Amino acid sequence: MTAAAEVARSFAHLHADVTRVLGGWSAPDAAQEELRRSYLTFLASHPDGVAKAGPPAHLTASCVVLDAAGERVLLTHHRRARQWFQFGGHLERADVSLWAAARREGREESGLAALEPLRDPVQLDRHVLEGDFGHCREHLDVRFAAVAPEGVGPTVSDESLDVRWWPVDALPEGTRAELSPLVAVARGALGLL
Repeated sequence: MTAAAEVARSFAHLHADVTRVLGGWSAPDAAQEELRRSYLTFLASHPDGVAKAGPPAHLTASCVVLDAAGERVLLTHHRRARQWFQFGGHLERADVSLWAAARREGREESGLAALEPLRDPVQLDRHVLEGDFGHCREHLDVRFAAVAPEGVGPTVSDESLDVRWWPVDALPEGTRAELSPLVAVARGALGLL
């Protein structure tokens, strides 16, 4: 069995779940619908496309975390990229679903052990990686949203330089073009507008 076939076999449950989720997801606009269709086309031709060990372009899952009032967003200052992002990363063989991968990433990177994202994605984002990311060249990110649990503070993981709350109308410099639309759609999906 080739390495690609072994990766595809090991991640078949996630490939099937992502295909099911995206196949049934109602995109909020034409641009998101175009991405949804391109993700499904990509998955149809890459049975190993949900794994980091698969092709240089592959699926990822992320989770944007808001406070209960929808006035602040919790972001991580990514150690490798040296930029502020929502929490997220690669799907792992042990993840039972795309949603579970987004929840795991959100919990691991924020330290919020009780974090529970919405069940449906809120946004898709395909982006080329810049910098030293080894084999990874492009991420097809599926983004979920969550409200931070009350009474628990975040912690900084090994993957981050910092984890910090930001006002939704005063995001860190250099992130507004990407994060502002994500925060806005997450606020709407969570009923926090």
